[in-house]
Amino acid sequence: MNEPTPTTDADAQSAPERRKGPLSFLSGALTSGLLAWLCLGLSRRLAVHYAHHPPHYSSAIAQNIATALKTLIVGMAFLATFSFAFIGLGLLLVFLRSLVPVKPAGSG
Repeated sequence: MNEPTPTTDADAQSAPERRKGPLSFLSGALTSGLLAWLCLGLSRRLAVHYAHHPPHYSSAIAQNIATALKTLIVGMAFLATFSFAFIGLGLLLVFLRSLVPVKPAGSG
């Protein structure tokens, strides 16, 4: 049978490390920004929908569960919006940082 050959530390150290380029940071920032924009639209629509259609139940327990579920859904939508926007901003800053040339530590 074909058994995988074990890799050693010397093999791992001799392999060149691939670095991400500015283009990958920019594409990640744009993708995350697009997802943040889409999540913002979804969040706003959810908030407006639940504002115009509040849950009405005769049972207090059902009313509490519906209100909690509404709060959870709207909160998670805005959390996704914030997360994607924050990641996109971070990747944009990393992209800008990758455009600046790095000075060697000994010169100066």
